[in-house]
Amino acid sequence: MDREKFKKDAQLKMNELFAKIDELKVKRDKVNADARAEYDEKIARLIKQKENLKAKYDELTNASDDKWDEVKAAFSETSDSFKEGFKTIASLFK
Repeated sequence: MDREKFKKDAQLKMNELFAKIDELKVKRDKVNADARAEYDEKIARLIKQKENLKAKYDELTNASDDKWDEVKAAFSETSDSFKEGFKTIASLFK
């Protein structure tokens, strides 16, 4: 995959994931008060991961040719971690 396509796909995936955080926040309002504290903690952790993913994306968009593969791998790893964190919290809302 070429560099521009990877960046475009990465941006689209990030937008989808970030929108899902908003969906989780709405679902959080529908759970009982006892569960909210746990959900709030997990959502806060996910938001921190979101900021980390955004930072990795910024590195990706500004990466020089000689650093591209390294930065691309770091972004992919961070993205996978974010997805796993999201799956974990999403499973609590089922």
